[in-house]
Amino acid sequence: MASTEKSTQRKVALALMAHPDDAEITCAGTLIRLAEQGWETHIATLTGGDCGALTGDAAEVARIRITEGTEAAKLAGATFHCLNEPDGRVVYDRNALQKVIDLFRTIAPTLVITMPMSDYHADHEITGQLGRAASFVFAAPNASTLPLVAGSTIPHLYYCDGHGGTDRLGQKVEPTTRVDITEQLDRKTEMLACHASQREWLRVHNGIDEYLSTMRYYNETRGEECGVPAAEVFIQHTGHAYPTNDLLAELFPLNRSCQSNAIGASTVIGS
Repeated sequence: MASTEKSTQRKVALALMAHPDDAEITCAGTLIRLAEQGWETHIATLTGGDCGALTGDAAEVARIRITEGTEAAKLAGATFHCLNEPDGRVVYDRNALQKVIDLFRTIAPTLVITMPMSDYHADHEITGQLGRAASFVFAAPNASTLPLVAGSTIPHLYYCDGHGGTDRLGQKVEPTTRVDITEQLDRKTEMLACHASQREWLRVHNGIDEYLSTMRYYNETRGEECGVPAAEVFIQHTGHAYPTNDLLAELFPLNRSCQSNAIGASTVIGS
């Protein structure tokens, strides 16, 4: 296994998500801030989001949504990737894990944001499991036939917020890390607006019409908890062999004395 020293000489960030638009809802503001500090940034999705539509066959819907994801990523200065697993049917198996390991092998991220281990959507949870597994093993020489990028190591790993700030059972998520995205919120909104195909789907399936204002309201709610206009929150994975210093907090210092307040209604967005 490659060294796990906490080095940030390579500044490469990867957001491993389940569907196109997940990054725009959960962590795009933070990705924008990373890019502004000179980080190479990537957004990858396990699926093309082919079930996130009321009309059109799977291939057509995936094509539209991948195009939307690619355009949104450009607004953050990021590169978009899709691993083409079936939407709504993401499973933790050897084939899916190898795809993620190979992606990590190619990008060699030093900071990874993935989906929560407990969330309303099973695709999100399994994506988080795949992200954790790949982050740990990708730097092992025999984990992939792809060449090993110099400096590959176990990255800083964070899980994004549960949708609506809750886990799969509706219990409030307590973050370890908060990032002020006040100055990035408008561009984050522009990124989410790229996913125009989702408005009708979210209105009918998830019961949400104004998905842009819903996203902004939630980030503002998280921001109120720590005295800033808008924030994204994360839980850092600090298990054995992972870096334990809170890199995001070091890069983007925030008032750490704030106390979380109870969140009101937990609105779920995204698929």
